[in-house]
Amino acid sequence: MYDIIGSREKAVAIIEKGDKKFAEEIMKKHKNVKSVLKKVSKRKGEYRLYELKLLLGDENTEVVHKEYGIRLKLDPKKVYFSPREATERQRIAEMVKKGEKILVMFAGVAPYAIAIAKKVDCKITCIEINPIACKYAVENIKINKVEEKVKIICGDVREECEKIKEKFDRIIMPLPESAWKFLKYAFKLSKERSIIHLYAISSENTMFKDAEEKVLKEAEKQGVEIKIINRQKVLPYAPKKWKVRIDIEVIHLN
Repeated sequence: MYDIIGSREKAVAIIEKGDKKFAEEIMKKHKNVKSVLKKVSKRKGEYRLYELKLLLGDENTEVVHKEYGIRLKLDPKKVYFSPREATERQRIAEMVKKGEKILVMFAGVAPYAIAIAKKVDCKITCIEINPIACKYAVENIKINKVEEKVKIICGDVREECEKIKEKFDRIIMPLPESAWKFLKYAFKLSKERSIIHLYAISSENTMFKDAEEKVLKEAEKQGVEIKIINRQKVLPYAPKKWKVRIDIEVIHLN
């Protein structure tokens, strides 16, 4: 099992298990793959990155990834990016209505924002803490010609949300390991009837229930009335665990 990030011209393969021989097989099968990286840690640190070891190929692992007509420049050694979530990004883009004001927390190199901006006339604010991801996001916004729709704020979500004065119609929170811990900031920047797309990790045995309990507990703590309007299984995350999305409608703000 491996991911390929890039294009027909140049791509990088990322594996979880395997050795140099496996890397050679991948490069033989996919002529566009110029480097093979192996995950040697789980996501960690302030920027939530995998530690990746070069098994074979070019040390320069910067690529331009293509999906659904979008081009995203990035280096997977320096920023987090999941090619497996391309379909999920399109699902979200299909939900957005013309004229919405959208906030994307933990925005990375701006794949969600650009996917939306390419489909809908709206205004999108992104917050990302990793300065390298911010740099790529700015470049990707230009590459995809959506400068009039998308802006990037480079900083910590907790700090930057305190500075923002406007309210948003839709808030996207694609940090499944801990996004629920930031819900109070999403509630603060919501309007009544805003939609929050919160990503979480859920056990297969209690699908959605464990994630929903955290959402409901935080809403009660913040004095916010909400309604869970949709649940989506996104991707397998680990044995008997899934990455899921909980769609939350904000009913009333105190």
